[in-house]
Amino acid sequence: MRSLQYPKRLFLWSGPRNISTALMYGFAQRKDTVVADEPLYAHYLKISPAKPYHPGANEILACMENEGEKVVQQMLGKFEQPIAFFKNMTHHLIGLDWSFMEEGVNIILTREPKEMLLSFSKIIEKPVMEDIGYAMQWELLQYLQSNNYPYVVLDAKKFLMDTAGQLRKLCAACGIPYDQGMLQWTAGPLPEDGVWARYWYQNVHKSTGFQPYQEKNEAMPEHLLPLLATCEPLYQKLLAFSI
Repeated sequence: MRSLQYPKRLFLWSGPRNISTALMYGFAQRKDTVVADEPLYAHYLKISPAKPYHPGANEILACMENEGEKVVQQMLGKFEQPIAFFKNMTHHLIGLDWSFMEEGVNIILTREPKEMLLSFSKIIEKPVMEDIGYAMQWELLQYLQSNNYPYVVLDAKKFLMDTAGQLRKLCAACGIPYDQGMLQWTAGPLPEDGVWARYWYQNVHKSTGFQPYQEKNEAMPEHLLPLLATCEPLYQKLLAFSI
């Protein structure tokens, strides 16, 4: 039986480089919310082929729970705050039973593929679909719809072009009060940051709030063009459901 009472669980299912960390920082400003940073990361590294090219992989595996089902049970546990926000990457869901998503509101966060790939490839030069999550995000959306599980879809560009408005809509969809304090934070890391923060979070650590949208004008490397072509129609499908 679905139990969306306290703690109200918000499961963020993002792709990489999708303002997911900034969104976690925004939720961390709420006095009624506890946040968790990619609790399934070690599970993903343990059972996927991604470990050799993920920076800090050995450290992540050493300091986090490796068993995905144990992590799921932790996310379904008790928390001191009435809201628990879990920032997750969609592709970290491999090898898991997804039925736990009934116990929270699922937030799918997507981003225009060209902009995402340009950013992601600066750290992982030759990504494949399994690294970036578009195919699994579309699969996840269909799963949530077919099971009538609570969900909302966010698009990073639309969010940054109207951050306050999108946050209001997101909070309403999640059944929580809007908090204007989510728009700003103090520069620097969060105590909840994962150990991988030094590889990925430099821009967020310099920020004091959500940054205005800026279009990227860089040329797409030729080796990424086939992946871009595969991602684009999946993104358009997701975009059609975004708030």
